[in-house]
Amino acid sequence: MKIIKLLTLAAMLASSAATCALPCGNGPEDGTALHGSLNTGNVYAPDTIRNNKIITNAQMIGIGAVNILDTYLSPEKYRGTELRYISHTLRERRDSRWSRLIVHQGNMSYSDNRSGNGGEIAGAYTFSYGVHYNWNFFDGSLNVKAGAQADVNVGFLYNTRNSNNPAQARLSLNISPSAAATYRFRLWQHNYSLRYELSVPLIGMMFSPNYGQSYYEIFSRGNYDHNIVPTTFGSTPSLRQMLTFDFSLGRTTLRLGYMGDFQQARVNNLKYHSYSNMLLIGIVRQFNITKIVP
Repeated sequence: MKIIKLLTLAAMLASSAATCALPCGNGPEDGTALHGSLNTGNVYAPDTIRNNKIITNAQMIGIGAVNILDTYLSPEKYRGTELRYISHTLRERRDSRWSRLIVHQGNMSYSDNRSGNGGEIAGAYTFSYGVHYNWNFFDGSLNVKAGAQADVNVGFLYNTRNSNNPAQARLSLNISPSAAATYRFRLWQHNYSLRYELSVPLIGMMFSPNYGQSYYEIFSRGNYDHNIVPTTFGSTPSLRQMLTFDFSLGRTTLRLGYMGDFQQARVNNLKYHSYSNMLLIGIVRQFNITKIVP
């Protein structure tokens, strides 16, 4: 019995010595990672390496007032309420001055004319991808970004009064100079962040029927009449801006803000505008990319 106990003790000491003999680094700080380690249960455990990528994602809901005019459907302006969902993702690296912006937006609205005897239902999806150069001031408290982004918009507008040409399709692609500024500060032992961003379409193209042209003529009879229109800031003077304030509540970071989305176009002897002013509320999460080394 004593021999068995001595053999068991010797085996435990040998296992402990083998574990201590494995090469070890200082972890992510010195760039060295273990390929694996052994525990007393002989279970293989993978190691992790944290790199320089930082992803900040905000999921927001916006609600507010909308003003719509589309002279292809009606000369009247329609006013109502809009509901919008926004996924706003910022991808940065600690070792680079460049960052990427990825935004998904989906919105629906219902509006009435002045007399209240007709309505318009609108819906749209917008995807934006931007690249920006970064400057940091005041020890990183102030971050300024400047660059450009591409915006793709697909949507529709339906007029409940019209029997002839009741709907209008929307499709556009724009290249927009854009900029953002973020100020981070600490007050009453809490961290806060104030951010403003702006984009202005410069050049692009959009789909539009011509004045007096029906969709039947375009798609059934194939009568093309300048329906793919190159655009500039002069023909589509538009602006999208967003001001947000981030603060922590417990372990959750919340976002409150305002969005002003003012889209206009004057093409093919037709006028269009959609003016949206919305209150935003959302949740902000930040991620650090971690690689698992088998």
